[in-house]
Amino acid sequence: MTTIVNVKVEQKIKQQAQQVAEELGLTLSGVINAYLRQLIRTKTVFVSEKYEEPSDFLVAALEEARMERKAGKHYSFKDNADAVSFVDKIIADSKKKI
Repeated sequence: MTTIVNVKVEQKIKQQAQQVAEELGLTLSGVINAYLRQLIRTKTVFVSEKYEEPSDFLVAALEEARMERKAGKHYSFKDNADAVSFVDKIIADSKKKI
């Protein structure tokens, strides 16, 4: 059994969404139903802007990382296990200092 949900959406947004859904081989109704199922299952809402401006905090953190890398203050790992071992050692060392 299905029911009707009325939602007001800008005409341009609806047209663009229909076009993207069609390119993916879906209907807009199918996309919305899938999104609602995901909302129910995960109890989360995911919204993303593809071309989002980075925050001042992110810009500062990236600049700090760039400067540290330029100064040779970075680490390379041969694999994930190597990286995890490195982090585990840092945690163990910090507990010894306490």
